[in-house]
Amino acid sequence: MSVTFIVGVDGSDASNRALAFAKRQATLVGDECKLLLVCVVEWSPYKFQTTEENAIRHKQKLDEIKSAQQRVIDPLLEELKNDGVQAEGRVIHGKASTILNNMAVENNAEQIFVARSTEQGLSARVFGSVTANLVMSSNVPVTVVS
Repeated sequence: MSVTFIVGVDGSDASNRALAFAKRQATLVGDECKLLLVCVVEWSPYKFQTTEENAIRHKQKLDEIKSAQQRVIDPLLEELKNDGVQAEGRVIHGKASTILNNMAVENNAEQIFVARSTEQGLSARVFGSVTANLVMSSNVPVTVVS
């Protein structure tokens, strides 16, 4: 039976710690465990844009995804491959807590690993952090790594 763990990554030291912990758990499970690294490029539907900005938004979105793939996902996948850990990576545009949960459901994941959110200020107090939203709404267990 195959086991999948979702790992939220963004290139930060905190997400690297979450990945290291998920990697450790995957090795304990054994060869049947796969890590699915998910890097979410945040998008807010509440941002107002001009007509000109809307015209180039699709290209910007593709550029952001390509950049995150090259900067975050590809180096991590190479490292995991060298360590003998099965892994895949995806970069998706959207709301992080929703995307991570959806990826877990779609891939029948056993668990999600994420770093503790570093969001602060008014928006975090009003809307909550990505990590808090994920923990409250996830369909699978979430491990938060500090």
